[in-house]
Amino acid sequence: MLRDLSHPITDGMPVYPGDPAVHIRAALDLERDGVAVTEVRFGSHTGTHIDAPSHTVAGGRTMSDVPIDELVGDALLIRIPELRERRIYGWDQLNARAAIPARLPPIVLIDTGWAQWFDHPRATDHPALDVSAARELLARGMRILAVDTLSPDLTDEALTDFPVHEVVLGGGGLIVENLCELGELPSTLRIGFFPLRLGGDGAPVRAVAFL
Repeated sequence: MLRDLSHPITDGMPVYPGDPAVHIRAALDLERDGVAVTEVRFGSHTGTHIDAPSHTVAGGRTMSDVPIDELVGDALLIRIPELRERRIYGWDQLNARAAIPARLPPIVLIDTGWAQWFDHPRATDHPALDVSAARELLARGMRILAVDTLSPDLTDEALTDFPVHEVVLGGGGLIVENLCELGELPSTLRIGFFPLRLGGDGAPVRAVAFL
């Protein structure tokens, strides 16, 4: 069985503050033109998407450098519900919830429950991961950090510092943001992230759980 963990891409949907707006309209009409074609305009970090290292690291890998088999693998899901707005959660909270092994699978999913606010003004007030916890996850073998929030760092238009991005992407890893439908998944599972072949700093993905 498969489960889709991706938000649908829709006209006018929420985006990270400052990112390009999403515009979707009919470009050709079946009755008038003989075919139906939709025109779509959006940024590379729209909806459920993946960040390549080049997103924040000069000279870092682009999506063209990431082989598809790196995007499918075993995963550990860590749930830390009932976090308050803009709360920084760290290693102790993660480990208390999941008893994190010394050697991690390549993909780590963090379910804060914040996906419920994706279409709400509260979306930008999400909790964020402590940078030292990100370092420890990376040291234990994580290669993809996947979260159900706009970012594993705090979201604020005034911020220019993204410490978790710097650690994970700077270490050659990848970040997936805006996952959803994590609630009933098992703690260990297999995940695939299937991005558009844009080849740049990131791309929307179809995130899939293999159950």
